[in-house]
Amino acid sequence: MGMFCYQCQETARGTGCEFGGVCGKSEELADLQDLLIYTVKGISDIVVKGKMDVGLLRDVNHEVLKCLFMTITNANFDDDIIIQKIKEMISIRDHLREEIREKALEEDLHDAATFEVKSMNDLVFKASYAGVMAKENEDIRSLRQLITFGIKGLAAYTHHARNLGKEKDALYAFIYEALAGTLNDMLSAEELIALTMKTGQFGVTAMALLDEGNTSKYGNPEITEVSIGVRENPGILVSGHDLTDLEQLLEQTQGTGIDVYTHSEMLPAHYYPAFKKYGNFAGNYGNAWWKQTEEFVTFKGPILFTTNCIVPPDDEEVRSRIFTTGASGYPGCIHIEADDSGRKDFSKIIEMAKTLEAPTEIETGKIVGGFAHEQVFTLADKVVEAVKSGAIRKFFVMAGCDGRMKSREYYTQFAQRLPRDTVILTAGCAKFRYNKLDLGDIGGIPRVLDAGQCNDSYSLALIALKLKEIFELNDINDLPIAYNIAWYEQKAVIVLLALLYLGVKNIHLGPTLPAFLSPNVAKILVDTFGIAGIGTVDEDIEMFLGVSI
Repeated sequence: MGMFCYQCQETARGTGCEFGGVCGKSEELADLQDLLIYTVKGISDIVVKGKMDVGLLRDVNHEVLKCLFMTITNANFDDDIIIQKIKEMISIRDHLREEIREKALEEDLHDAATFEVKSMNDLVFKASYAGVMAKENEDIRSLRQLITFGIKGLAAYTHHARNLGKEKDALYAFIYEALAGTLNDMLSAEELIALTMKTGQFGVTAMALLDEGNTSKYGNPEITEVSIGVRENPGILVSGHDLTDLEQLLEQTQGTGIDVYTHSEMLPAHYYPAFKKYGNFAGNYGNAWWKQTEEFVTFKGPILFTTNCIVPPDDEEVRSRIFTTGASGYPGCIHIEADDSGRKDFSKIIEMAKTLEAPTEIETGKIVGGFAHEQVFTLADKVVEAVKSGAIRKFFVMAGCDGRMKSREYYTQFAQRLPRDTVILTAGCAKFRYNKLDLGDIGGIPRVLDAGQCNDSYSLALIALKLKEIFELNDINDLPIAYNIAWYEQKAVIVLLALLYLGVKNIHLGPTLPAFLSPNVAKILVDTFGIAGIGTVDEDIEMFLGVSI
């Protein structure tokens, strides 16, 4: 059947990748990832139909999270790792099926829970038939994929929380429920829509749990100036999203003469008080993930990928300096696993850094961030007064992802052309489109308030809910807040579903609407929630503000 993948915004022709992914994955890898997800859905079918206690499935829960995370766009490109994980999950699945044999008849289980592979040929053949297009009904397929992609994002945030020692059995139970639901041919479109909204509900739960994990361990983010220049020491560049990996690396580099820099979504680590004690935590190097092909060349030192956002490196020299860990992986790059206690040995990265040059400076100056919920709450009186006085006319939530498409220049131009009495609330790597622009402030309040990583979009929701309370409004949509969000991959999908669950309406999503939304499903989102795409910068600003510019 070949591959078909449309889970990211950059999917080919805006419809789907069929001859290799725009992200760089091969047809074979795409099929293998589909089979891994199919197998995880089979495990979910067994857990749900066997009424298994997820509290007793601790190791299984963790492996399911990792598998879901591994298939997120730009996370893992290593066929061998995916094949090994498929085999492991089939073994786990078959063991679980034996455990419930008395509770569920074999014929009651879905093919995903029972298929057999006796050879690599069987595995490859099965992979080619386990993909997106297996379901013929376009609307049911669309809703199933919307749920699946949302669950991938939810799993990523749950995985991070788990690394911080925070878990909730209810999250695991829902992941199994939702994935099993995508196999159930008895569920109607209306029931799948309800399951989609429930996915948003648990997305809020997952982001709240991760926020609790981050802030309880590292403190509440605070307003911070982050250097974007370089020092004279050799350096290690950390990309991805996982703060626990960064913490371990900082601890292991103490006294080595090696500086540590963040890249892209790791920038917000600088906002947490706990990381400020490390004198070798040098600053942020570069921009959003997609510029890494040029920025990794000039960095000179080793790069550690803690999660997704890998762009396949064409330069062999750069590839030799890339290390992966967690759910990330790339063929030919050294992968670092944690031991049973969760500790990772980064000595190979540190030793390599000692032999390499210091980074080449590509920019100078500082950028300001750290406007998560608690920090903004301390400014609440100032913000409220600015709104009441008219100094702040409107807030624009411009959270989400960045990407390679030229159409994303829209977001830079939008930020530049917004009137001076507006404030941008942001989270995720979309901010790199405008966080280095001189947009000024309003009475000391910066016009770009960066809450952090994509998962920190939860902070933006809390801020909105707090303002609703302060202004004594009945509806969150009565606030002077507009939503103009850029999306790229599946973590943005769960953020969107979480916002919809919280009641936020009239979200504009771009640069294109998801290809996995069928016309009928898209119409439901438009009619129910006011979801819309983007137009031109001038048209959209006029629409949001109700005035010509």
